[in-house]
Amino acid sequence: MVRCGAAVLRKYSNFIDNLRVYVRGGTGGMGYPNLGGEGGRGGDVWFVARDKTTLKNIREKYPQKRFVAGTGANSSVTALKGEKGKDCEVHVPLGISVLDDDGKQIGELNTAGERFLAARGGLGGSLATNFLPCKGQRRTVHLDLKLIADVGLVGFPNAGKSSLLSKISHAKPEIANYAFTTIQPELGKIMYADYKQISVADLPGLIEGAHANKGMGHRFLKHVERTKQLLLVVDISGFQLSVKTQFRTAFETILLLTKELELYKEELVTKPALLAINKMDLPCAKDNLDELMTQLENPQDFLHLLEEDIIPANTLEFREVIPISTYTGEGIEELKTCLRKSIDEQAEEVNEEYRKKKLLLLQTSK
Repeated sequence: MVRCGAAVLRKYSNFIDNLRVYVRGGTGGMGYPNLGGEGGRGGDVWFVARDKTTLKNIREKYPQKRFVAGTGANSSVTALKGEKGKDCEVHVPLGISVLDDDGKQIGELNTAGERFLAARGGLGGSLATNFLPCKGQRRTVHLDLKLIADVGLVGFPNAGKSSLLSKISHAKPEIANYAFTTIQPELGKIMYADYKQISVADLPGLIEGAHANKGMGHRFLKHVERTKQLLLVVDISGFQLSVKTQFRTAFETILLLTKELELYKEELVTKPALLAINKMDLPCAKDNLDELMTQLENPQDFLHLLEEDIIPANTLEFREVIPISTYTGEGIEELKTCLRKSIDEQAEEVNEEYRKKKLLLLQTSK
């Protein structure tokens, strides 16, 4: 069993991807019965997506995690129509899903400036309410963060994802030779000579059974959902989590990673994917790579040799397979080039699909 020290657990607590908050719309203002005056409506509570905002910032700034909008102004002789109460705006990070207490998604914020009405203010007092104000909407909601990145690094613990991120970007993730070095997502950016940037997320290592919430489980897998592409990172010498678990070859590792993604959410295996074969500096790496390439070219010829429960329904088709060594730097520049090419091709495919849809709409409108 892998044990996490106190320092590691404290480090994990620095990253927050779920926050439970209380929101309440403002109460409406009193009406003025004698002159038929209407009280102002209570203020609303809004979640607004902003860059460079984190859930940790929210928790530190608002430890009570309560957000209440202003009360509407009362109707008076000088102002028969009371003013609306002050809205409460809560800045949240991009990639937020808003869930109610039953776990049902009621909103989503993915781009800067997007707004979600979390709690509506109550109506002001009027003839319809016997001039008595109404209370604002109140509820508890969960802010669930799923990181948005161009590329998500997927691999079992100790495959070299953190080392790779440090090589291709300016990120400085913790790197060590033990399982679960990465216990919180880490974001980095690849910078190209023409100033193009590609964001890369190093996500906590999967283990077998992650789809059933073992290990980091769903806490890891949910962050894969909003990455545009996947980069599987596999140790060419194979993988074994501990002496009590079964050794897996590089080929089996790829199948298991695919299986975990597929069981969690089938759409994940339809994302464009690349494969980085790491630790090519190790002895016998070349022979192992030749064997792996043969298996990847004709996977169906080798599946009968494996246990049925590790075989995914659909194998991933990799746009590129790049042998690398994060220790010597072998293949790193080629990998960066391949990532750029794949992201550009995907953007062109999306643009072409958009152009076709617009053309079809124009043709049908005529």
